[in-house]
Amino acid sequence: MDAPSALRNSRSQARLSLEWADGEEQQISHTRLRGACPCSQCKAARLRGAITLVDEGVILERIALQGYGVQLVFSDGHERGIYPWEYLRALGGTQL
Repeated sequence: MDAPSALRNSRSQARLSLEWADGEEQQISHTRLRGACPCSQCKAARLRGAITLVDEGVILERIALQGYGVQLVFSDGHERGIYPWEYLRALGGTQL
């Protein structure tokens, strides 16, 4: 999957906005992104049934492009997850 045509992080609204080449626009909350972290540690916890509570005040502080996706760095210090474009698109299309 190709990268979005636009990617904007709004700290004040705690949302990541994505625009895709097909015209679809999505907004994903920072809390949703942090709770759905795809790193191995977070995936393992979810598979064990562990419920990780994400602080509602968590903010996405930095975005590092990784070619096939982005590494997201959060205000709680978590920075292990690399979010592939396809995964982000799916997250933006689902509700918690």
